[in-house]
Amino acid sequence: MTHPSDTRTLIVERELPHALEKVWRALTQGPLIEAWLMENDFKPIVGHRFDLRANWGVVECQVLAVEPNQALSYTWEAHGLKSVVTWTLTPAGAGTHLRMEQSGFRADQQQAYQGAQVGWQKFLAGLERVVGDLS
Repeated sequence: MTHPSDTRTLIVERELPHALEKVWRALTQGPLIEAWLMENDFKPIVGHRFDLRANWGVVECQVLAVEPNQALSYTWEAHGLKSVVTWTLTPAGAGTHLRMEQSGFRADQQQAYQGAQVGWQKFLAGLERVVGDLS
């Protein structure tokens, strides 16, 4: 039996053949975020509130943590989902190990969880493309 406060976490990990600094830029610079995720008014400043905008609606966010070239965390609230997205970067050989964790899916949010599983795979493919194009 699940408890109403029980939540699920989605984790997606990738090994990228790119420097930490390039991956960090794609995660924290507004125009680059727009190229792989959504339109935004993101700033890598703890406490900054920002929106991610797509044709299906708006995700309301607030920056929780910024550790340059290491970690980034922000709230992700849309369509009743109140979650937290955390990015962690660690060196991996000549590249970067990227870990994305989205936590806070309630038991009654199976559709949101499944949508996130599909969505993050597409977003991360876009992120890899954007990072690959950086000089």
